[in-house]
Amino acid sequence: MAQPLVSPDPASVPLPAPVLSAPGGVPVPVRRLSDVVPDCERLDAYRVAFEFQLVAASICSSRRLGPLRDQLDRASVSIVLNISEGSGRFSPADKAHFYLIARGSAMECLAAVSLLHARSLVPPHLYRRSRSLLTRILAMLTRLAHAMQSRMWPR
Repeated sequence: MAQPLVSPDPASVPLPAPVLSAPGGVPVPVRRLSDVVPDCERLDAYRVAFEFQLVAASICSSRRLGPLRDQLDRASVSIVLNISEGSGRFSPADKAHFYLIARGSAMECLAAVSLLHARSLVPPHLYRRSRSLLTRILAMLTRLAHAMQSRMWPR
């Protein structure tokens, strides 16, 4: 004897991914919003810059640092925001532009942290951690910018 059909709970059945048609009628699957990870979060440079910004914020917590504190805070936020904006752009030229702006902000942070260290206004462990993170950020942003520029001018 056959078992009666039991309809599955509609919430437990995965929905098929929507499909759009690209030029020429080629089907292109579209990811659901819940499946999408922002482009910037896929970049190591973004994650390390985010970590540096948290370190910079802890350095910047002292009121006695004044304008240098404010500049370090602004520049460290700028690194994160420009990497994010660059990753969201489509053209290699736009991406390279924002990665280079972020690189300039990282250089500015390096100078600010070095000045704070020279004035004995930052603990040695935070100085070493900041330099280490900034060195990594600079290397990654340099590679990202070069990669985007090589897409613009292939050899």
